Amino acid sequence: MMNEELQIREVCNRFQLQGEYRNYEVINSGHINTTYKVYFFRDGEIKDYILQRVNTYVFKEPVEMMDNISSVTEYVRAKIKATGISAKRYVLHYSTTVDGDYYTFLPDGGFWRCCRFIDDSMSFLKPESSKIVEESGKAFGEFEAYLADYPVQKLNIVIPHFHNTVKRYETFKEAIVNNFAGRAKSVDAEIREYLDLEEMATRLYRMQKLGQLPLRVTHNDTKTSNVLFDAATGEHLSVIDLDTVMPGLVAHDFGDAIRVAASTGEEDEKNLEKVALDMEKYEAFTRGFVGTVGSLLTEEEKKTLSLGAVAMTVECGMRFLTDYLDGDKYFKIHYPDQNLVRARCHLVLAKDMIKRLDEMQHIVEKYL
Repeated sequence: MMNEELQIREVCNRFQLQGEYRNYEVINSGHINTTYKVYFFRDGEIKDYILQRVNTYVFKEPVEMMDNISSVTEYVRAKIKATGISAKRYVLHYSTTVDGDYYTFLPDGGFWRCCRFIDDSMSFLKPESSKIVEESGKAFGEFEAYLADYPVQKLNIVIPHFHNTVKRYETFKEAIVNNFAGRAKSVDAEIREYLDLEEMATRLYRMQKLGQLPLRVTHNDTKTSNVLFDAATGEHLSVIDLDTVMPGLVAHDFGDAIRVAASTGEEDEKNLEKVALDMEKYEAFTRGFVGTVGSLLTEEEKKTLSLGAVAMTVECGMRFLTDYLDGDKYFKIHYPDQNLVRARCHLVLAKDMIKRLDEMQHIVEKYL
């Protein structure tokens, strides 16, 4: 097996990167794929690229995933260029091999891809200001607006049933019955509370199955950390981490972003009195997102956006509790009972959202 740097240089050659190779560094911010930043010297300056070795345990059909990513990014690029603006900083640009592929395999089985690094950009793990939250809302809203007329049936299903809340509840109920870790009795109160939320949490998915909500191109991981911002102005540039781009519901993308960006606590906050919906950040994201894509949505989509926040918060919290019942096999934990802490935290956040649901929807309507 080649050592790390030899692998990187081989991948760079396959993607036909021009110039003199200088060096590389490991980027540790991601939790799934292995990411490197590589530096080339060309035309008197340093050119940066991002290489990633994709985790094929998580993404079992990486070629289909890259088909989605390349098709969507090229579609967005064409839309931006049609406005007369350079797309260089506003959408990821993936390199191709001599065969025209957006990926390559190394002899050791590694699956690799390469994109240009967007100069003078930065990201935020946790949004500290409402301005950053609003800009992330604009970024995800623009992404969906550019793709509003994309033929969604062309997309591959990268992770089946990813936001199928009905199936998530079926899995939860199986975990309760199986009780592999022997913990069900000790969390009976939490189990009952999540079961009580089933109708509300699954409503959007059931509406889609009845044809009341359309499937669209959705990002499915709308954390603020998946947006690049201009390092000088703080304005949004490009949405990144497109691995989970699939057919989905706009409300789920909206709601998952709210779950992360507009909570007053971390997802594993032990002091539940600190956990609530930050209405200032909720309004900031809504202003950015709805102000950008709202006019393109159906009436039913507009009416159910705020419900997406409840649905995604319940779904995520229930998944943490499911994993706790199974013995912490899926989510990485750093201390005992962390999955239970996460589940309790999400439950408190979801209940606060439910109390504020009318207020949340009024804010949506304010920016439509």
